[in-house]
This record gives sequence, C-alpha cells and structure tokens, in this order.
Amino acid sequence: MTDVHVSLPPALRKALDLLADPPANPDAGNGYLDLLGAESEHVAKNTGPIQAAWASPIGSLLYDHAQAFSRRLLTALQNPADWLDIPPGGTVLDVGSGPGTVTASLARAAGKDGLALGVDISEAMLARAVRNEAGPHVGFIRADAQRLPLRDDTIDAVVSMAVLQLVPDPAAALAEMARVLRPGGRLVIMVPTAGRAARAWRLLPNIGAHIFGEDEIGDILEDNGFASVRVKDIGTFQWVRAKKG
Repeated sequence: MTDVHVSLPPALRKALDLLADPPANPDAGNGYLDLLGAESEHVAKNTGPIQAAWASPIGSLLYDHAQAFSRRLLTALQNPADWLDIPPGGTVLDVGSGPGTVTASLARAAGKDGLALGVDISEAMLARAVRNEAGPHVGFIRADAQRLPLRDDTIDAVVSMAVLQLVPDPAAALAEMARVLRPGGRLVIMVPTAGRAARAWRLLPNIGAHIFGEDEIGDILEDNGFASVRVKDIGTFQWVRAKKG
C-alpha cells in the first residue's frame, strides 16, 4: 500500500479499491475523490435554462438549500433504505448525492463495516456533503453519472434521488448503475414526474430537465437486466425500485 493510499480518509481508501481505473495520485484535497479535474469540461452537460439558472450564484444557493430540504422531506415519507435490503457491511452507491444526507443514511443502514459512496458532478454540492456528512463509512467522489468509475458488480445497492431528470443521457446513467450493481442487488430511483402530460412537455424546447414518461424508467431498467420492477407515483414524484437479475 502506497503512502498516498494511506493518506486518504478511510472511506476513500475503500473507494479507491473499487475503481476500474484508480489514479496513481488521487486528488482528495477537498475531502472528496476528484476523478474529473480538468477533464470535466469534456463531460456531457445539461445546458438548458433550468440548469443554467441553478448554476448561477443565486441559483446555486437556492438549489443547495432546496435540495437538502426536499431530500429530508422525501426520505421521511419514503426511506429508500427500507426497500434496499442492504446486507450488513454492504457497499451502497448514491448517484447524484447532492448534500449527502441520503448517502449518510445509507451508511447507517449498512452498519459499522459498511460503506456508502456518493457520486456527484457539482463541486459546490460535494463541498457541502464533505463538510456535513463525510466520515469513516461515508465517502464522496466527483464523477459523471453517465460514466461511473467503479468496476462491474461491486455495489450491493444503488440509490438516485431527484437527479436523473438533470442528466443529459439518463438511459446511459441507468445502464451504468446496472453495470456496477451486483447480481441480486437492489436499486431505488426517484424523479419528478409529469405523468401523462410528459408527452406535451417534450414538445417544448430544451428546458434543461428531462420529463419522464410513466413507464420510461421501468422499461430502461428491464432492458438492462432488472426484474421485479415496481413503479409508484406519489404526488409529483415517481419512485422506481428493481432487483438486478
């Protein structure tokens, strides 16, 4: 084990061992493992007006607080850990982890020998997550949801909360979640939904948010080898759960 490896926080040391292409000199100076760095300018990004508004200084501040509040509210109503059957000591992935509150709750469900990793592309969100939620069993990685840096079949459970609608290619992100999830592993997705009005929304110009149809996510998951796919709409949010294999 190299000195660089030893110098990382415990959760990031474990994360490094799960990477498909671990860096020789890991960049964790900000408390999270940054696997994008200068390459982030080549990552496909959402360029619509909604995303642009969130990326502005005022929008980022509002998004930061709104995302944290909505995650607490939604997980209070429907805790994803209740569905995941996380094994003791298991490894859980939170794709689009935002402020890290869900990530930390997943670590508690995995127990004292478990690991919860949050992946996000936003440096501002990752900074908040590290400040408030990082710990021996909770680590954060800056990476692209459309190209997850983990090896195949390394994760016991995957969660993605209110993020896929902002990913340029949500089908690619779902395929990546399927790839890294172990056979028999479970997944929970939550996205805003317009229900039957989704077709009308899609006639509008690019607004910076994908509007999912009623069965769209479920169909993509089945195409990627998931079984027992269940879709449930609660108000303006859609919850999807599935089991790989």
